[in-house]
Amino acid sequence: MSPRTDEPELFSEDADKPSEKAPLAARMRPTTLDEIVGQQGVIGPGTTLRALIERDELRSAILWGPAGTGKTTIAHIVADRTNAPVEKLSAISSGVADVRKVIANARKFGRTVLFLDEIHRFNRAQQDAFLGAVEEGVIVLIGATTENPFFEVNSPLLSRSLLFRLEPLAPEDVKTLLRRALTDERGVPGTEADDEALDWIADKSGGDARIAYNALEAGAELAGARGSTRISLDDAQQALARRAIRYDKAQDRHYDVISAFIKSMRGSDPDAALFWLFEMIEGGEDARFIARRMIVLASEDVGLADPQALGVAVAAAQANEYVGLPESAFALAQAAVYLSLAPKSNAVMRAMVAAKTDIAERSHDVPAHLSDSDKARQRKLAREGKGYKYPHNFPGNVVEQDYRPPELEGKKYWEPDSTEPIDK
Repeated sequence: MSPRTDEPELFSEDADKPSEKAPLAARMRPTTLDEIVGQQGVIGPGTTLRALIERDELRSAILWGPAGTGKTTIAHIVADRTNAPVEKLSAISSGVADVRKVIANARKFGRTVLFLDEIHRFNRAQQDAFLGAVEEGVIVLIGATTENPFFEVNSPLLSRSLLFRLEPLAPEDVKTLLRRALTDERGVPGTEADDEALDWIADKSGGDARIAYNALEAGAELAGARGSTRISLDDAQQALARRAIRYDKAQDRHYDVISAFIKSMRGSDPDAALFWLFEMIEGGEDARFIARRMIVLASEDVGLADPQALGVAVAAAQANEYVGLPESAFALAQAAVYLSLAPKSNAVMRAMVAAKTDIAERSHDVPAHLSDSDKARQRKLAREGKGYKYPHNFPGNVVEQDYRPPELEGKKYWEPDSTEPIDK
C-alpha cells in the first residue's frame, strides 16, 4: 500500500532526499538511528524504542516533546526500516473519514504503521476512532505531540501506547549538529563559523534543532552578503534577532511557566514573578488566564492574611477587561508584585479540605433547630424540647447554640495562621 496521494507525503522517496533548495533542517535530517544527536535516554543503544525499531516490532507509541527535538525524524527512520505499509496523517487537515480509510486499508493489506502528526489536535471522538484498530494491532499508531498527552490524549488510547518524552537538546548537542552541517555535503560545506557564533546559536535556540539550523543558514547568508565564508558572532546574533520566545500557550511549556509564576508569587519573590509574567505576556498568553490564576492564588495562598489581596487580583482582571494588553500589563504586574509581597496563609484552604473530608466520609443530618422543614422540625423539637435561638434577640447579637451535626460538635476546621489578623 502506498502513502496517501492527496496531501504532502512525509515518507515519499522525494521527502527522504530533499532538494538543495530545501531548508537546512530538512537536508540535515538524520537517516539512521546512529545519526540522531541527543535523546540517548529515548533512542540510544539499549533503549526500548531503539530495540523495537531495529527488530521492526514497534508497538503504538506517543512521541511527546517540544518542537525540533526529533519526533518527525524518528518517524522517518521507522518508515525507512519497517516492512509494513506506512501512512501519514496530520491532525490539522485530517478527520475521522481519513482515519477510517487508513483502518480499512490496513484490514485489507495488513498491519500498517500510521504516523499521526499533531495528535493533540484530534478531539476525543476522533481519537476514539483509533482504539479498536490499535487494540487489535491492525494499526501501529505513532502519534507526535508538543502538548502533554496526559491532558490531550484519551486515556484508553494512551494506555494502549508506549509513551516517550523527548527533551530539548543540550547546547553541546546543538553545537554537534551545527558543526556537522558545516562539513556535511548536505549542509553548508565551505562555510566556517566562529566558536562564539556557534555558542550563541546553541544557547539561544532553546534546544530546538530546527531553530538552530535556520539560524546557521541565515548566518551563512549574512556572511556571504559581506563577502565572507565565515559566520561571525554578529551574523549569528542578527540571524536570531527575531527569534520567537520559546513559549506556546498550546504546548506543555504553558503549564510549566504558569506553574513557575504561581510558585514565585507563593514564595514571595516579586522579581521571579515578573519574569515569568512577562514571558507569558510576550509569548502571547491569554491575559485573562493569567488574571484568573492570580485570583485563585489571592484566595488560596494569601487568604485572610491580607483580605485586600483578592480585591487587587480582581481589580487587575477587571482592568484587563477594560483596556486589554498591552496597557493592562501594568495592572497585571502591580497585582503580581502585590501578591508576591503579601503575607501568606492557606488556613482557609486547609479548613476547606478538612470540611470536605468529613462530608465525603458520611452523610450528616441537619439538626432540627437549624432545619427549614417546619413539620420535621416541629416533630423533632417536640421530642428534644429545644428550638432555634435568633441571635438578634440576645446581647451583642450573639448566642451560643449547636450549629453542626452532633457527631461533629467541637470539630475545628479553621485554625488561623499567625499572619492572619483575625483571632476568634
